[in-house]
Amino acid sequence: MIKILDYNTLPRSEIFAREEQKTDVSGVVAEIIAEVRRAGDAALLAYCRKFDGAELASLEVQEEEIEAAFEAVEPRFLEILRRAEQNIRAFHEKQVRPGFMISENAGIITGQKITPIEKVGIYVPGGTASYPSTVLMDSVPAKIAGCREIVMVTPPGKDGKVSPVILAAAKIAGVHRIFKVGGAQAVAALAYGTESVPQVDKIVGPGNAYVAEAKKQVFGRVSIDMIAGPSEILVVADGASNPAHVAADLLSQAEHDKLASAVLVTDSPALAQAVQAEIEKQLPLLARAEIARTSIDNNGKIIVAEDLRGVIEIANEIAPEHLELMVEHPFDYLDGIRNAGSIFMGRCCPEALGDYYAGPNHTLPTGGTARFSSPLSVDDFVKKSQFTYYTGEALARVGADVAYFAEKEGLTAHARSVTIRLEDAER
Repeated sequence: MIKILDYNTLPRSEIFAREEQKTDVSGVVAEIIAEVRRAGDAALLAYCRKFDGAELASLEVQEEEIEAAFEAVEPRFLEILRRAEQNIRAFHEKQVRPGFMISENAGIITGQKITPIEKVGIYVPGGTASYPSTVLMDSVPAKIAGCREIVMVTPPGKDGKVSPVILAAAKIAGVHRIFKVGGAQAVAALAYGTESVPQVDKIVGPGNAYVAEAKKQVFGRVSIDMIAGPSEILVVADGASNPAHVAADLLSQAEHDKLASAVLVTDSPALAQAVQAEIEKQLPLLARAEIARTSIDNNGKIIVAEDLRGVIEIANEIAPEHLELMVEHPFDYLDGIRNAGSIFMGRCCPEALGDYYAGPNHTLPTGGTARFSSPLSVDDFVKKSQFTYYTGEALARVGADVAYFAEKEGLTAHARSVTIRLEDAER
């Protein structure tokens, strides 16, 4: 049963405690990465047999498989995928920004140019569920950014096939190449390349502990988006909220993962009790009830504070991946939210809207990292270069100051690279 905690009487260590992944997989992941670097495609095929139970003739998904997937997916769902893609595209197109130039002083031009990352790898989880939403959320911003090659990896089923809905979403999103490989070995293949899988410049997308650890280990060889942890939701709710709705929203994240975190913060003890009862009523009805039960019992909590101002500060302390403002006049509280990945406003905005359809990205910072990081965006798929131009006359105006600055740091060669030009100009 979900715990009810009184913020004013319990220590902070209990209020903000959360179970974490205890198994250290770093050694296993390091071995997998080394084997993929050594054996390439042969290692990937062997790992597919070992971990996925699939005997593959080819790692790459062929065009005819994608076309067959389109035929297999019901037309209604294809139309929903297209509408979701349009919403995601419309939102992310607003994130595109141009470079700039500054030329306010004679003979001096400085600026910044924006360049797409050439090759990006998209990791899409498989296993217990299929996530076409992840395909759209991770691929559409890359497409908008102008990435020349978008490579997707996802584990196959035991039949050696990729879920048709995953392939349909990839086609709609504009993914260029798809490979049947998952786990740490997929991350290694994207980072170092194999005979079939191209090496990319950046890897994005969520995964299990092995995928997260692999992304951590290859960072530096390639860029990554973030180290994503288990899913989490925090609902801020006042006493007028419907407890059945609050409970349903908490369970929507608890069913993701046994380590998922579902938290309600409220100023209403009565709501806390009602939501606790509703969770017990709704939970047994879920298809993934066992997973949700473990999540709720281990990581679920209801925190009761004195007033909504205190509730908001608790939310900022937790810095959740998803934050629902289930209160009257939610925009009155928006400026007070400093730390959250994605914010859902009002009583009619369940987090599931963001997972699938509304447009804002669902690849979000977890584990409190919303204190300093942001949702996946077009910015993740571009790089910025700055440039500087000075004429001889402009350098002459500032050269002595630059040389003096360099000498103060003890870097005489830096200073000389300026003064030698000034001396030559005087001759």
